[in-house]
Amino acid sequence: MSLPHEMQVMEITQPGAPEVLQPAHRAVPVPGYGEILIEVAYAGVNRPDALQRAGAYDPPPGASDLPGLECSGRVAACGPGVSDWSVGDEVCALLPGGGYAEFVTCPAAHALPVPKGMDLKLAACLPETCFTVWSNVVMRGGLKGGERFLVHGGSSGIGTTAIQIARALGATVFATAGSAEKCKACADLGATAINYREEDFVKILTAQGGADLILDMVGGEYIKRDLKALAMDGRLVFIAFLQGPKAEINFAPVMTRRLTITGSTLRPQTDAQKAVIASELLERVWPMVETGKLKVLLDSTYPLTEAAAAHARMESSTHIGKIVLKVK
Repeated sequence: MSLPHEMQVMEITQPGAPEVLQPAHRAVPVPGYGEILIEVAYAGVNRPDALQRAGAYDPPPGASDLPGLECSGRVAACGPGVSDWSVGDEVCALLPGGGYAEFVTCPAAHALPVPKGMDLKLAACLPETCFTVWSNVVMRGGLKGGERFLVHGGSSGIGTTAIQIARALGATVFATAGSAEKCKACADLGATAINYREEDFVKILTAQGGADLILDMVGGEYIKRDLKALAMDGRLVFIAFLQGPKAEINFAPVMTRRLTITGSTLRPQTDAQKAVIASELLERVWPMVETGKLKVLLDSTYPLTEAAAAHARMESSTHIGKIVLKVK
């Protein structure tokens, strides 16, 4: 296909509030060895995008300085060494950055086919959340059928994905959320919803025997409470710290109850590590999507040029599910 030389992007003009996201034009990138060029249809909006915009989350070396960690679209060109994709293929992909643009490059091994029966808008919502949830809940957290699983922020993109994957694996799922509407969204997906403004998740979980696994993106004062809510041999996995990464805790229960505390961030992992996750998603999670066990909850769609409004929506924490930008 004939490619333009220039593309529209949304760039971070300086660290700050959503309004620092402004339209600009840049050269269309060229895929390197093992990379594909994607003509972007939709780009997902995620918390790390807002952190990068605020100056608190620098892209890894060699990555685009444009925000955007996931997208869907069509393969526009293949770099040397790429044999698994052809021009015109519909894909969704995990990106090191650069998704807020009409074209973006990424390692070919980080792209996945759009699941059968799913459109490009919903497919753009899958990569970042699925990579994060699967790698932390299953690969790192070791969730198994029959276990009790608690996810904080259950109505977020991460939360709604985690609920559904855990349910598909046969776990009993609990989820915290901050309103009746958000709790209903969690309950509709099969979780026992806990309104953290009105209920104590520690009491509820300990009455059930404790959580075998907790996925926490809150941190702060939740850290001590998470440890209390864990069952014997329980695991606590951190993926973010919306309330901060620090807490004063008593480590004695970690020893006496054989608890495991771990966590990860996705973006700094190596290309090879991300390729392993992608392979597991294709084998284990994509069938969940294609059989309806895993659905995307889409909150809202904004044009690319209204990325600032999309960020404001996300940071208001009133959304349920995913937010995407329509690029083309």
